[in-house]
Amino acid sequence: MKVKDVIYILEELAPQSYSEDFDNTGLLVGNKNEDITGILVTLDTLESVVDEAIANRCNLIVSFHPIIFSGLKKITGSNYVERVILKAIEHKIAIFAIHTALDNAWNGVNAKICEILNLRDRKVLIPQKGTIKKLVTFAPIPEADYIREALFTAGAGKIGNYANCSFTNEGTGSFKGNDNSNPTLGKKGETHFEKEVQIGVTFQRHLEKKIISTLFKAHSYEEVAYEITTLENTNQHIGMGMIGELTSEMHPADFLAFLKKTMKTNCIRHSEIKNGAIKKIAVLGGSGSFAIDAAKGAGADAFVTADLKYHDFFKAENDILLADIGHYESEQFTKQLLHSFLNKKITNFAVVLAQTNTNPISYF
Repeated sequence: MKVKDVIYILEELAPQSYSEDFDNTGLLVGNKNEDITGILVTLDTLESVVDEAIANRCNLIVSFHPIIFSGLKKITGSNYVERVILKAIEHKIAIFAIHTALDNAWNGVNAKICEILNLRDRKVLIPQKGTIKKLVTFAPIPEADYIREALFTAGAGKIGNYANCSFTNEGTGSFKGNDNSNPTLGKKGETHFEKEVQIGVTFQRHLEKKIISTLFKAHSYEEVAYEITTLENTNQHIGMGMIGELTSEMHPADFLAFLKKTMKTNCIRHSEIKNGAIKKIAVLGGSGSFAIDAAKGAGADAFVTADLKYHDFFKAENDILLADIGHYESEQFTKQLLHSFLNKKITNFAVVLAQTNTNPISYF
């Protein structure tokens, strides 16, 4: 197995095409064609983490946060980022970062928080726009079922909790091949009319190349007519944050105590305790101040996130309980999520869970 094979597997969980524009996900250091000796999974890539990879004979580090976030003009070892890169290159260790691709994934960071808090009926808090596309193509009637099934197998036709969704309409197509054509039906130089089926299917944006390739392979025509459009429909399974419900409502103070214990945090910074019970919870791992209005709009009783600033807490306006549990604390279970996923997918070599605590913040 090579580095690129592991990346392909991680794409199943969190396609990189759903990373935020500001982010730097993907293979940051190393050769994608390098053979794998072992994988180390971590939240952050520090020098101590690279040392741990060396000790465990792991030549691929799968990190949640990217060690390279902004441009580098030189790599001399003058700071911790440059030292990590130099050490990784010296020991031929590749570094892959998944970050906001996993933030936006249905079974990603926020799904793990929901699991830890035992929230049910989870939904995406802020769906990512432009992630649903539609393919319309045309095929001879005898080929329609075969082409449709091929597209379904490639991942098209999935809408929310439904699969194999399509729309079919019959009509007549016409075409006339020139001297260089090799028409499957009719003769070149003559206008041919064929009873055809128009097939329409939706698909997730990251599958576009696969869907088009499948269409070309399944279709008999020399030139395949098709059109692809981006839909405005809300994607129920891709986006930032999640919202769900506790199995039973809690008093706000009891909820904060439960949150502190369950999320294993030493400190919770929170807004004024609101009147009423806590039942509906919005969560967003990492810096989530931008989602306060979305959490309020979704009717959440509490919003669990991190990195809230002083003035962010005023936005609660006694409509919602804002709970800042800390950046590391909100994402700490992410490496277990990645480790578990890779362990199920890869069985021929070790997938090691990093033991290094990379939390840069201490509490007095």
